Amino acid sequence: MKKLLVTSSAAVALLGSAAILVAPAESKQPVKSDTYRQMDLFVEVFERVRSEYVEDVTDEQLVEAAIDGMLTSLDPHSSFLNRKNFQDMQVQTRGEFGGLGIEVTQENGVVKVVSPIDDTPAFRAGVQPGDYITHLNDEPIVGLGLNEAVEKMRGPVGTDIKVTIRRGEGTEPIQLSLTRAVVRVQSVRYRVEGDIGYIRVSSFNEQTQVGLDKAIAAIKQQLGPKLIGYVLDLRNNPGGLLDQAISVSDTFLDRGEIVSTRGRGAEVGDRFNAKQGDATGGAPVVVLVNGGSASASEIVAGALQDHKRAIVLGTQSFGKGSVQTIIPLQGHGAMRLTTARYFTPSGKSIQQLGITPDIEVQPARVEEITQGQRRREADLPHALSNPTNRPGAQGTPQPNAAPGTPTTTPAPAAPGAGPQVQAPQAPGAPGQPTTAAAPAGAPGATPATAQAGQPGTVPATGPDGQPFDYQLARALDLLRGVSLFAQGKTIN
Repeated sequence: MKKLLVTSSAAVALLGSAAILVAPAESKQPVKSDTYRQMDLFVEVFERVRSEYVEDVTDEQLVEAAIDGMLTSLDPHSSFLNRKNFQDMQVQTRGEFGGLGIEVTQENGVVKVVSPIDDTPAFRAGVQPGDYITHLNDEPIVGLGLNEAVEKMRGPVGTDIKVTIRRGEGTEPIQLSLTRAVVRVQSVRYRVEGDIGYIRVSSFNEQTQVGLDKAIAAIKQQLGPKLIGYVLDLRNNPGGLLDQAISVSDTFLDRGEIVSTRGRGAEVGDRFNAKQGDATGGAPVVVLVNGGSASASEIVAGALQDHKRAIVLGTQSFGKGSVQTIIPLQGHGAMRLTTARYFTPSGKSIQQLGITPDIEVQPARVEEITQGQRRREADLPHALSNPTNRPGAQGTPQPNAAPGTPTTTPAPAAPGAGPQVQAPQAPGAPGQPTTAAAPAGAPGATPATAQAGQPGTVPATGPDGQPFDYQLARALDLLRGVSLFAQGKTIN
C-alpha cells in the first residue's frame, strides 16, 4: 500500500510529523559498466575503513552510514531509515510517538527548528520556528548529520535533555531543560469565536480528516444559522500525509483539481481532484499561514487560494514543494526518497517560494494610542439635541457632568482599528503572535475600562488566558466584514 508524505524536514524521528509514500522497492535503471567501476571504488574504501580505522566499526554501521550519506547528499528530505527509525515513522503517522515534539531540518550544517508541535515538551518550553539547536547536553552538534543529531535527541520517555538554542544573530544562547514524553498529536482543535468557527490543524496524520469532520459538525451544531464562516489555522503546521492534505482540501471544495505531482519523467505523475460536495456549504473561509506552514499545509492553502475558495492571510509559508516516497528495504528498514514535485491547481510550484498570502499580516504587539482629552459636539454650548436618541442613551448629555468633559465613557476601540503596530516578531513566530496588548473590543480581548480623557487598559490575554492573537483577530474582522458585505449592510 502506497503512502505519500509531504513534510518540511529531512528527519523527524520522534520529533515531528512526516509525509511519505510507501512503495515496494524495485530497480528500473539498467546497471551500466561504469557503475561497476564506481562500486569497486566503494568496496576499496569500505575495506580500508574496516581494516585501518582507529576504532572498530561494524559492517552494518558502515553500510548504513554510506547509504544515508548518499541519500542526504541529494536533497534535505531524502534519508535512510534503519529498522527502528522506520518503525518510529510509522507510529508518527498514526498520531502518537515519543520525543520532544519538534519538526527539524538542517541548514548550513546546523539543526534548525521548522515548527514545534502543539502541546509537546518543546512547545511548552517556548521553542519557536527558526530557532537553531547548537548543543545537546552541552555537547555541540554543529556539523553532525541531521539523523545523527536527531538520534541524540531521542531517549526513554521521562528522561531529561538539555537543549541549547540560538534565536537570531547576536543573541545570547537560550538553555532549555526538556523532558522526553509520549507525544500524542491531536491534529485538529476547534472553538467558536463569536459567530465564527475556528479550526486549528497542527499536522496531517491519519486522524486529521476525522477530527476535521467532528469540528465542522460541532461548530454547526453550536452556532446554527448564526455561523458566518471559518478560520482554518495552518500556522506552524509542518506537513504530513498527502492523502490527508487532499482530503482536507476536498472538505472545502466542490470541484476542481487539488494538487498534481510530477516525477522524473513526463509520464510520471498524478492529479487529484475534489469530489462533489462542500462540507461547509460554501461558507467564507480564511486560511492562516506563516513561515512554519510547510508541505501538506501549503497544498491545502494553495488549493483553496487558487480556487478562490478562501482568503489566505498571514506571512510567507515555508516553501517545501516535494513529495517523498518511503521504500521499504527487506529486513533493513526503509529509504525516504524524493520522487516528485507537487504543483498547485494553477500549475505553480511553491518549491523554495512558499505560498504568498493574499493579505500579509505580521505577528505584532498592539496597544491603544493615548489621544488626550478631546471635545465633542455634545460638549459645545447650545448644541442641538438628537431627536432620535432616547434619554440616557450613549451620546446624550448627562446631568451634573463636569463642564468641558465628555459626558459618556469613550466606546471601546473597534477591532483592528486605531492600534499602533509596534515591532513585529520574526516571521514564522509560532501561532502565538504575541503576549501583547490588544485593542479594547478586539476579538478574544476583554473590553477595557476607560475613564474620560484616559486610554483604556489593554489586556495582554483573551478570556481563555491565551496570548492575544493579532493575526487571528484580523482574520475574524475580515470574515465579519465579508459577511456584512454579502448581506448588503453598511458599516457606520
